[in-house]
Amino acid sequence: MTGAQNRLLALLKDLQADWDQTRQCWNDAKALEFEQRFLHELTSQVNQTIAALDALERVLQQIHRDCE
Repeated sequence: MTGAQNRLLALLKDLQADWDQTRQCWNDAKALEFEQRFLHELTSQVNQTIAALDALERVLQQIHRDCE
């Protein structure tokens, strides 16, 4: 994985840890709504971004090989 992918995963992991801590105090319907509406979507978007970065990395590597 690239540095950008690792950084995204690390930030997502940190966010999840902070959210888990927050959920210990904020445990109502609005907290669940926030989690479902924002955090699940963010996790999905980060995973899609990581996949896109991986595909881009493969293309760039191929271009580099083709130019040698």
